[in-house]
Amino acid sequence: MLDSFIKAFFQLLDLILTVYIWLIIARAIISWVNPSPYHPVVRFLYRVTEPVLSPLRKVIPPLAGLDITPLIIIFFIYFLQNLLRKLMVQYFL
Repeated sequence: MLDSFIKAFFQLLDLILTVYIWLIIARAIISWVNPSPYHPVVRFLYRVTEPVLSPLRKVIPPLAGLDITPLIIIFFIYFLQNLLRKLMVQYFL
């Protein structure tokens, strides 16, 4: 029973990380078109992604005017997802 709960938890965490990747991608795409900062979707995307992107921006400056922090965060999330999947396979299958 505990194994099933832990598997479900890992799957839920994987889903949350996947959704967060898509939120970061949506924010990056929206930033290309200069959206209204008062639009609820834009405000939601900034409110959800800024706490993760902002600290990294302080460490990594834009390269040639291009903000690469979303790409770095996405790579980190993919790494984390692969690590979680390998742990789940190793311990629960």
